[in-house]
This record gives sequence, C-alpha cells and structure tokens, in this order.
Amino acid sequence: MNPVGRSALPLPRYTLRKRLGDGSFGYFFNIPMWARKRGCSVANEALGTDYKRAVTRAEQVLLPAFDSWRTGGEDANPIGIGVVVGTLDWMFHLYRQTWSQKTAKRLQPLSPGQCRVHQTGIKMICEYILHDGRRLGTRRVSSIDTAFVDDLFAKLLFKVVNGKKVERRTTVNHAMKTARGAWNTISRAHPGIFPPRNPFEKMGLQSTSRETPHATFAELIAFRAQAIEMGFSSLATGALIGWELLQREAHIFIRFMVEHYRPPSRPDHIYVINYKTSTGSWEPLLNKKGAPLYPVLMAELDAIKQLRPTGGLMLRRDGSSLPWFGKGETLTQVQRITKRIILAAGLRSELTFTSFGRHGGTTEASASGLTESQLMQKGQWSSTAAMAHYLHDDDEAKQDAQMKRIKRRAKQAKGK
Repeated sequence: MNPVGRSALPLPRYTLRKRLGDGSFGYFFNIPMWARKRGCSVANEALGTDYKRAVTRAEQVLLPAFDSWRTGGEDANPIGIGVVVGTLDWMFHLYRQTWSQKTAKRLQPLSPGQCRVHQTGIKMICEYILHDGRRLGTRRVSSIDTAFVDDLFAKLLFKVVNGKKVERRTTVNHAMKTARGAWNTISRAHPGIFPPRNPFEKMGLQSTSRETPHATFAELIAFRAQAIEMGFSSLATGALIGWELLQREAHIFIRFMVEHYRPPSRPDHIYVINYKTSTGSWEPLLNKKGAPLYPVLMAELDAIKQLRPTGGLMLRRDGSSLPWFGKGETLTQVQRITKRIILAAGLRSELTFTSFGRHGGTTEASASGLTESQLMQKGQWSSTAAMAHYLHDDDEAKQDAQMKRIKRRAKQAKGK
C-alpha cells in the first residue's frame, strides 16, 4: 500500500526524492560534488512535489545544461531528454521506460524494489569517472567491449570506507546484470547502433558467500512474545505470516489487502501474492475435516479484519493505524524496530525480519519433509535455483537425514 504522494517510478540522474515535514515527497536536483568543486554553472534546485513536473524540468532543462557544461558543448545534440543517442546514458534511459510495461518475459511491470536495484546499478556504472574526467555514461555503446567491462568490474568491486577497502560484490553483480539486461532489451530495437556481442554476457559472476541467517521456530516464538510485550503486535503477526506462508516482507506489509483474507467468495482461503514473479495462489485455511491449518495465525487475522474492513490488512497496530514507513519496498521502519525486538528478546544479533519469514519458514518446511515440488508450489518460486537461496543446512536436517539412512539399513538387514 503506497502512501499518497509516493512514486515508484524511476528518477532522472542527480534527482532525489525526500520526505517532507508534512509527510509528502519533494524532488530535488543535486549536481555531484566533483562538479561543484570544478565550478559547475548549473546550481542545485528544488523541483517541487509534482513528479511529472520535476522529471520534465530535470530531463529537459537541467540535465542538458549540466551535460553541456561538463563536455564544453560537445553534447549539443541531445534528443530532448538530456542524453545522446548511442551512449550508455541513452541505453539506460530507454531501458527505464520498459520497467512500467508488460513484456514477453514479464507479465506485469517491475516492482518498486526491482526498479530500485536496477537504478542503483545504473548509477554505479554511468557515474563512474573515466581517466579523462568524463562520466562513463557518455561513452557510446559501440566502444564498450568485454575487456573494458571486465576492467570496470574489477574497479567497482571494492570501495574505500574509512580508509579500508570493502568488497561490494553483491551490488556490483546486480549492476552488471542490469547492464546485461538493458543491452539485450534495447539492442533488439536498435541493432545498428550496438555491436553484435553483448560485453556484459558470460562474465562468470560469483555470488558472495554471506548467507542470510534463518531463525528456528523457538526463536520465532520468542520474537513474537517480545514484539507483543513491546506493543508491536503487527510485527508479531507479520513474522508468523512470513513463516507459515513463506512470504516476503514487502508482500506482507504493503500488498496484503483485506480482500486477500477470507473474502465472501472464498471464506476458507487466503490469497498469497508473489509480486516479484507475477504469481499468486489461494491457499486453503482448513483441512478436509474443517479443522484450521493455521489456528494461531487465523485467530490473529480474524481479529484484525473485524477492525479493518477495507484496504491494507497489515498496517501498524500501535494506535496510529498508519502504513509502515520505508523507501519503495524497503521497509526501514520494520527492520529498525525488528532489530530492537531481537536484542530485547536476547536472540542472535544477526537475525532480521527476513530470518523469521521466507528463510526460516522455508528451512523448517524442507526439514519437515516437503518435497521439492511442494516447496516450489508453496513459495511460488520460478526455479529450483531461486528456491535454493532460501534453503539453509542445519544440524537438525542433517541428523534427520542420517537417521533415515540408518533406519533403511536396519530394515534391509532384517529382510536378509
């Protein structure tokens, strides 16, 4: 559920969105620090609160003026949007336009979270400063080859923070994947501008070894009890939804509506949405004998629905009935308060809300004996590779696996 005034659409270069004191969002054009130090003639500017007017002003006036200053007039042939045809800036600009469209690969537009990941990658690549002082975004796609991309990856991989080199492999991997997708998408419509080979293909990207921690059922119980004690019962219910139905945080607190739970047309079902893969399914709440499959969760959701006949079901229950704040689908308020609850409950500090939801619930479901097919259907994964990210090894699962092998050997021995 998006608050009034929030836009999930992408923003032009150097354009920021900030929450104002009255709760609305304002837009600001901020040139980078390196340009200020060089005496850029284009000043920072407040663009108001209207998204379309802000984008028009940034793309048609401020960005062309900035690019003209930066290149000494060499960008004198912009196409009306502050970019030059054939450059990386141009490629990514056209790629952004596809995010709000249905395509052969996507059944619906990208989610705000997916747009944000792509936007981060685009900014990382286009704002990279070359040896001659130009932005990488001004280079033509015809000049980009595999050797250049490999060198770019190596240079982006590490960032200096407080004098120390910090690896940011996951972020850079996403940036390369965004560029790969943009190249493939836009080159199909403009084959004469692009070289025949996509230099971002087959890079052999390796993911980070860091694993998202998953909670145990005992830790889920402790978290829920502490959340209720601290006055955050909606977080307690949200964690249980994630655990039982393998839901993502944004789907629980943003996209879960009243009509998704026991509507008149389906009084014994709950609709589980997966916006990321454009899928959803009605899950039964009762078994064949009419007994509840999720007794605790159903009791809590029934009580919530009595007080909230329409709209989002998982709003805050701290007396305000407001949505949980965040940027796009990154619910920073949920994450911040969840950390407070975790520490107050004496649980492992590395746990997050996700630990109690999709990661913890999937691990428990796998250890409980669900088949691969049942798991994929329950979590609505598009592939086993995507599902594997949520499966975590632990002693209980390994012990259970070995006990099954021992029992099988014993049966075979008796049969001889």
